[in-house]
Amino acid sequence: MRAPLLVLIGLLCAGPARAADNPAAPPAQVAPSADPTQVRPGSYVLDPDHGKVTWSVSHLGYSTYYGQFTGLSGTLQLDPKAPEKSRLEVTVPLGGVITGSARLNEHLAAPDFFDTAKFPTATFTATKVEPTSPTTARITGDLNLRGTVRPFAIDATFNQAGIHPVDQRYTVGFDGRAVVKRSDFGINAYLPQLGDEVSLRIEGEFKATP
Repeated sequence: MRAPLLVLIGLLCAGPARAADNPAAPPAQVAPSADPTQVRPGSYVLDPDHGKVTWSVSHLGYSTYYGQFTGLSGTLQLDPKAPEKSRLEVTVPLGGVITGSARLNEHLAAPDFFDTAKFPTATFTATKVEPTSPTTARITGDLNLRGTVRPFAIDATFNQAGIHPVDQRYTVGFDGRAVVKRSDFGINAYLPQLGDEVSLRIEGEFKATP
């Protein structure tokens, strides 16, 4: 009995086997990083399940009303070492507006507002990216809404990048803030009682393409 006991003690003292000693062990997972200098350059696509725009507008001065656009699509060409060379294009399906009210959803799709029968989507194409800090940038470009194209700017914040724990794909995450005047795009219904300035909160997770 003495020999088996000594073997058992030896195994306990040795501890768990290292990955290097076990060729079949999976490689260690690299934790997501909030360091923008570690982001992988290359092409990305927006995850439609985790890309959305939350908007808010003054409702006749009585409240601030909120809604969302979901199902966005987009592409990102990212160059962390030269952010000014990055490119971004996003499409927003206007017919997918969410307010919590079916009647209001229908009204927003009507000619008074988005007129989705004629203009089913809005698009944003970035033309310039200016870093404002190590983790923030001002993204300017062209917003096409209801057939009208106007300059538009997003103040973007880098969140983190790394291997996503769910789908195991390399993912980069951003938040953004912007303000748009709806009258600039011919959406004049109920002005000035219904607010003209619409605040936007933007979230996006971009997946690296092979």
